[in-house]
Amino acid sequence: MVHRIQQVINLIVAVCLLGSTVWIAPAGAGMIGTDKVATESQSNNDRDRLKTLVARPEIAKQLETLGVPPDKAQERINAMTDSEVRTLAGRIDALPAGGAFTDWQWVMIVIGIIIIVLLIV
Repeated sequence: MVHRIQQVINLIVAVCLLGSTVWIAPAGAGMIGTDKVATESQSNNDRDRLKTLVARPEIAKQLETLGVPPDKAQERINAMTDSEVRTLAGRIDALPAGGAFTDWQWVMIVIGIIIIVLLIV
């Protein structure tokens, strides 16, 4: 009797072991491209850069005047997708620096140079 129970238990264990190999999906190892790793790293860098930009006091003050508390702005940056973060960071990078002249300022400089040249001659 005990021998028969042992055989049944052995059969159940064998079936379970064989059955588990059928259900387990084979592991798939593949190469991770550099472009994928670089875009993820770039997205994290852009996200961190936007967060530090929003944390600046003058930006935080401007956001508050527009009705967006700085902590809500941080939450919105966290909720953005990677492509949205990349687009916003690109738009910020494309903005002119503080020393860039507008077209009107260039016209005034040229007129000033012409007046100086006419006064000297």
